[in-house]
Amino acid sequence: MTDLARSDADTSQSTAHDAVARARANAPFLSMLLDREPGLAAALEGGALPLAKAATIGDGPAARELRLARRRLALAAAIGDLSGALDLTGVTHALSDFADAALDRAIRAAIEERTPGAEPAGFTAIALGKQGSRELNYSSDIDPILLFDPLTLPTKPREDPAEAAVRIGRRVVELLQALDGDGYVLRIDLRLRPSPEVTPIVIPVEAAIGYYESQALPWERAAFIRARVCAGDMALGARFLEAIRPFVWRRSLDFGAIGEIVDITRRIRDHHSQGQAFGAGYDLKRGRGGIREVEFFAQIHQLIHGGRDPALRVGDTRAALAALAAAGRVDPDDARALTDAYVALRTIEHRVQMIDDRQTHHLPAGEALDRVARLDGRADGAALLDHLRPHVERVATVFDRLAAPPDTALSIDHERLVEQLAAAGFADADGAATRIALWRSGRYPALRSPAAKAALEAVLPGIVAAFADAPVPRAALQRLDLLLERLPSAINVFRLLEARPALASLLAAVLSHAPTLADELARRPDLLDGLIDATALAPVGDLAELVAEMEAWERGADYQAQLDHVRRVVGDKRFALGTQIVAGSADPLDVSAGYARVAEAAIEALTHATIDEFVRAHGRVPDSEFVILALGRLGGGALTHASDLDLIYLFTGDFAAESDGPKPLGATLYYNRLAQRVTAALSVATAAGPLYSVDTRLRPSGAQGPLVVSMDSFARYQREDAWTWEHMALTRARPVFGSPPARAALRAEIDAVLAGARKRHDIVADAAKMRAEMAAHKQPAGPLDAKLLPGGLVDLEFAVHTLQLEHRTGFDPGLARAIALLGPLLPAGIGAAYELLTRLLVTLRLVAPDAREPEAAATRALVARALGVKDWAAVLAGLDAARQEVRAAWLGVIDGHDSRPDAG
Repeated sequence: MTDLARSDADTSQSTAHDAVARARANAPFLSMLLDREPGLAAALEGGALPLAKAATIGDGPAARELRLARRRLALAAAIGDLSGALDLTGVTHALSDFADAALDRAIRAAIEERTPGAEPAGFTAIALGKQGSRELNYSSDIDPILLFDPLTLPTKPREDPAEAAVRIGRRVVELLQALDGDGYVLRIDLRLRPSPEVTPIVIPVEAAIGYYESQALPWERAAFIRARVCAGDMALGARFLEAIRPFVWRRSLDFGAIGEIVDITRRIRDHHSQGQAFGAGYDLKRGRGGIREVEFFAQIHQLIHGGRDPALRVGDTRAALAALAAAGRVDPDDARALTDAYVALRTIEHRVQMIDDRQTHHLPAGEALDRVARLDGRADGAALLDHLRPHVERVATVFDRLAAPPDTALSIDHERLVEQLAAAGFADADGAATRIALWRSGRYPALRSPAAKAALEAVLPGIVAAFADAPVPRAALQRLDLLLERLPSAINVFRLLEARPALASLLAAVLSHAPTLADELARRPDLLDGLIDATALAPVGDLAELVAEMEAWERGADYQAQLDHVRRVVGDKRFALGTQIVAGSADPLDVSAGYARVAEAAIEALTHATIDEFVRAHGRVPDSEFVILALGRLGGGALTHASDLDLIYLFTGDFAAESDGPKPLGATLYYNRLAQRVTAALSVATAAGPLYSVDTRLRPSGAQGPLVVSMDSFARYQREDAWTWEHMALTRARPVFGSPPARAALRAEIDAVLAGARKRHDIVADAAKMRAEMAAHKQPAGPLDAKLLPGGLVDLEFAVHTLQLEHRTGFDPGLARAIALLGPLLPAGIGAAYELLTRLLVTLRLVAPDAREPEAAATRALVARALGVKDWAAVLAGLDAARQEVRAAWLGVIDGHDSRPDAG
């Protein structure tokens, strides 16, 4: 009998009683549910399992009924699981089916609220991930794609279907995700939709089909293995999935796609290095031998073979493993072992999440691990680890074989090579000799041709000499190896190093210290070209010079060629700026300003190119123009190598106007489409590489609002509706695109708002609450995170912006200038603290992006040099002093608050 068939059957009273007792003793969340649902608790403790009744969503107000049903289901499913009345299939199906029902109810309610009596047509939800495969975990989010058909979606009179769809989508999210006294229903993540950074939360079905047919990436193919229609207009969803079926299931895989899929498997462990080792802290989902590796093992084989064998096109992980084994595509013993491991790991994952209803996958430590074990009916944490260990080890062994490298014979000159390398100064001469023998063997594609082998031999003496003297020889050689592994051809790199021997030393320093720059070199080896002469270590030009260089594309170049040219220039400049820090030729503060000038120049050049391309089809809107406002670090003119761009898109003129081109558009639609193209130009990777991540969530109404608004709407929103945090962001706002009159008008409006033309708020209280929430939800990346640590740059920014708004003075987008303008309102040492924290942040983004102490003494010395202090001990002392200074300033702002609302 299956679990679903048994879901309303009685289980033994003693077993149920024991499950309830374990839940009360070890899981605060379940204990709370037992107290809040006494009738259900009594039934469960008596051995009944009214699962279907518990999951039934009542006919009352949707928001409350959904939350009450989720609460009942969470309790019934947990006790059913703990008592053994439900196995893993029963639990995951119950959770997934409720998610489907809840999403469907939310869609129907959202449509009914707007258009009473209308059929819920033209709006569908496609379930991906574990919801798609009916494998949701106990405290999982859902990852649907929301689609609409403009021809059938119910709308209000004269309402644009796209706007109606977004409003429905927002309401669906609110109904399910908002937290109130009855809890929440489901966490929703809509980022798996096409181009989530530029597209609305609900997209037209035909646009989605076009995207997956022409632009989607291999990982998106893998995501759709588990896709299914789950809510709303089921016929519309089925039509969409049928249309994209050839995209998911291809009869043949190109070698590039196979390579990328295999690379995904290699990156799983690299991207989640914490939690890899088995034991306390182990990541059940992403750890070596964990849940994700079982899922990827199945999905990779499905992608490879499913195009020709429809029997393999199943979403459920265990069903997929069984199908693959039956078809002879994987070893049956491996399939059984992975299935058993999947059940064991998912079961304990549920136990971990039942404790506090948290979406966590890590095994806790100490008493917390013992509590998880006791909830599972085991004696203690050690017994739980003993239960899981053989499963984890078997999964890791099977998964390792997916991309295991072939054996490679060593060079016959190995012993002599070791002697030469030791004489050159390599501490680990044997390891270096092994790596060089690997290059000579031709294992890497870039080193297989006779010309490549000859170029390697010609440059090898210079590489050995330079890398033996490198600050961190072992790291430098390892990263050079990675670069050579990724290169399509190494001939030009070798010839460049041979022609410029000094370049090998600079390359060795970059590879020793800066993994961020090493990764960029692996993607674009031609970046070395920019380091040939001394100009690479000089400051980048001013804004006008940079724009001119970026717009100096070849005559007649098409739009794509223009984008590629700008990307190459930006890549060269950013790499050179990072190298300046490694070489010690520039102050990180100057490098930070250079990063910002390069980004601003890229915005100007790419926006001009995008507008010119857009105008060909749609013309221009009369008496109107496009304006871009920068905020955050870009607004303040101080970026790091990893900074994204915080932008708000605006337009001037009448929103009811229409463009004058062959395909005219209304002003609002015109500028929203234009802004999407500009964002894509700035962020979508091309053959020339990636550029920037663009964040537009600071626009009016945030991610739920339109991508572009008129300047009048922006001004009205800032004066009447904006929250304190939005005015804080406005303190660093700076127009970076638009005509001088448009920029001046926008600047004047911002200045008026900051000077007091805004709603009354308790600024200090709002700021304190926001900072506390940020601290709770956005933890420091590491012990040297100069941005997020208490007393870091975020605290400093909060202090500065709160004082600016409270006292209506000291406004300047640049934080250093704002600190100077605030004068006696801040401690005297705050300017020096800002400089030290900024230098540290900019430097560590290159040499220690995990914000942890660099392992190599030479890299620690580089950081000290960049901060202008004697040694690493002085770095730590300076950081501690700066944090104390900033923390005191921020607490002084809070403590000095008299609870009076702002008079603005």
